[in-house]
Amino acid sequence: MTVLEDPMAVFAFCALTCALVFWVSSQSWAERFFKIVPSIILVYFLPTLASTWGLIPSDSPTYDWMRDYLLPFSLFVLMITTDVTAILRIGPRAIAMMLFGTAGVVVGGPLVLLLLGQWLPPGAWKGLAALSGSWIGGGGNFAAIKESVGAPDSIIGPIIIVDTVIAYTWMGLLLFLANYQSRIDRWNNASSAVLEDLNRRLRQFQEKQLRPMTLSDVSMVLAIGFVGAVLCQHLSAWLYEITQQALLQRAPNVASIFSSFTWLVILVSSLGILLSFTPVRRIERAGASKFGYAALYLFLTSIGAQADLAGILAAPVLLLAGIVWMFIHVAFLVIGARLLKAPLFLVAVGSQANIGGAASAPIVAAAYYESMAPVGLLMGVLGYLLGNYAGLFCAYLLRIVG
Repeated sequence: MTVLEDPMAVFAFCALTCALVFWVSSQSWAERFFKIVPSIILVYFLPTLASTWGLIPSDSPTYDWMRDYLLPFSLFVLMITTDVTAILRIGPRAIAMMLFGTAGVVVGGPLVLLLLGQWLPPGAWKGLAALSGSWIGGGGNFAAIKESVGAPDSIIGPIIIVDTVIAYTWMGLLLFLANYQSRIDRWNNASSAVLEDLNRRLRQFQEKQLRPMTLSDVSMVLAIGFVGAVLCQHLSAWLYEITQQALLQRAPNVASIFSSFTWLVILVSSLGILLSFTPVRRIERAGASKFGYAALYLFLTSIGAQADLAGILAAPVLLLAGIVWMFIHVAFLVIGARLLKAPLFLVAVGSQANIGGAASAPIVAAAYYESMAPVGLLMGVLGYLLGNYAGLFCAYLLRIVG
């Protein structure tokens, strides 16, 4: 039994955790510690420990609300207040690094099955195929590939544990590496000048536009953000309802990609981009992006709370398979980074756009450069669209090996 069950109490705990971490990180006596450990890693892992120890639940309506409304609020506000034209300048290399990560997942599955297949349960290839969908886009792709290959429920339970443990641990490591990106970029002879210039320009725009915040400003930012989130939520449900049957009949593999959440992310991105070219972008004068990032980091606490440390020993051989698979994914990323001289930011976001999808890629992007969350969102959307096709190809290879 958990100590805090009430949804509002859980939300208050998440908010308090977030606030305390950032307050401590701003204190001079903690400066040395936070040079080694990024504050965002504590925002992520403290709720994980709290749910593992039974202080808060690992499953709560609070987390659903944060995913359905707080996350769209943050992404909508951040898209409105960003310079989309400038961000598109880093597009080609960002997409290339994401594709290297995708290739690592597609190739890694069959290699893992070759190496460890004799110790894996019968029909394990079907479970690994479903996992490949999750690691190239997210949960919608996981469900799509699962149904496509007919993966039995007996294998899906352990696979979900492997997915949760490894994906969340990898995300934590990517967040941790944010403090070391300059060292790694020097080792790779990678120039981050374009990224630093873009981040500086975005920050300067924010500072130039900034003025003392008024009650009217706060009300306006909250209204635009939450009206946009709710509108996109209802529109996504409507679009899902009117397109699902037609897609199921004419293109079943495509239909599974376009879940209600996928439509939500696409709408938030598209409407946010459109509004960034209008006077609505002036809400940044009131520091709107700060609201967006605060909501994004608060959402991160809900992701951390759902990580299952207790599940690490539940499926040891499958867990080992997942670890080896992740190493192959990382190897492809390293090869891509060396060939393209890509900075760690693009490597991390390209990886998370695959492994975590649109919900978490903006968080990783913001951990590296505070103004870059929209880059993660756009790459995460691409991950959703690629997931089924690459996952089905991986499933085909797994079937040949298995």
